[in-house]
Amino acid sequence: MKKISLIRTMALLGIFALAAPAFAKPVMKTMKIYKTAHLGQRQLQAGEYRLKIDGTAVTVEKNGKTAAEVQGRWEERATKSPYSSVLLDANGRITEVRFEGEKRVLLLSE
Repeated sequence: MKKISLIRTMALLGIFALAAPAFAKPVMKTMKIYKTAHLGQRQLQAGEYRLKIDGTAVTVEKNGKTAAEVQGRWEERATKSPYSSVLLDANGRITEVRFEGEKRVLLLSE
């Protein structure tokens, strides 16, 4: 009887552990762009932007207004980034955002 109770308890704990990320608050970050760049279907001018990362949904805001919405995902790196930076591909599209002092980077897609 105790064994069945223990199994049920462990199963419930597992379910709650998997559900916890669903209740997590969105992550808010700041990124600075030093030249015109493309993100999704939008062109972003140089300046400071606020990122709201909610699961895989990334909303980019400037002055409280939505500038772009794209999909993104976190990826762990071996070392912490020494500074914040925005990486662009050859076409000027933002592909990655690194944050100072963090091992994880935000990879962006269209």
